[in-house]
Amino acid sequence: MSSQGISLATPPKCTADFCLIPLGTPTASVSAQIAEVQRLLKKSGLKYSMHSAGTTVEGSWDDVMRLIGQAHSLLHEKGVVRIQSDIRVGSRTDKPQTMQDKVTAVEKLLAADNE
Repeated sequence: MSSQGISLATPPKCTADFCLIPLGTPTASVSAQIAEVQRLLKKSGLKYSMHSAGTTVEGSWDDVMRLIGQAHSLLHEKGVVRIQSDIRVGSRTDKPQTMQDKVTAVEKLLAADNE
């Protein structure tokens, strides 16, 4: 099916968890490449949080997807010829919710375990 003629907007906000996997690098370590991506994220102005297996970023759908694409382009410019990314994206329309809201909700339930 062609996307021509479809006038659906993307969700206004989303949270994406992504992991860029540079392939064919000289060593098994990719920390230098990930540091480059983190510098890009910092310059983007979007909210983000790095974790041990990737990064969570939130913002408009278009901004988040553009940023992930820019991360690919940045690493390609640095000589990485192949990159695979795992991306999990969530959006909702019933209420505003940040990535911190999700963490806080679980922490609140865990805190109740200690009462």
